[in-house]
Amino acid sequence: MPEPPDCDRLAELFKLLSDRSRLHILWCICQGECSVGEISAMTGLSQANVSKHLQMLRLRGIVSCRKEGNSRIYTVADPKYLNFCAEVLRELSLTSKEVISSWEE
Repeated sequence: MPEPPDCDRLAELFKLLSDRSRLHILWCICQGECSVGEISAMTGLSQANVSKHLQMLRLRGIVSCRKEGNSRIYTVADPKYLNFCAEVLRELSLTSKEVISSWEE
């Protein structure tokens, strides 16, 4: 019988990914490397808010960054997260809003 997953760790991951702003930030990063300013422009979030969310994602190992001049450039840290996030976001974009709103009822 296979080992059960680490449910606490998995719950923390899903909790982290349950925030709309963080998902939007991840979607931006899945399009390619981004700076805080670029993410802010794409999402409409303040740079301070983007930085706060990126710090949470970085501390959990979902995104990584490198310094380029005065900017930090963010990427998805592990391809498994990139694939997971890209697939979920792609599927949600294909799902009609009517279907999604019926889930909330």
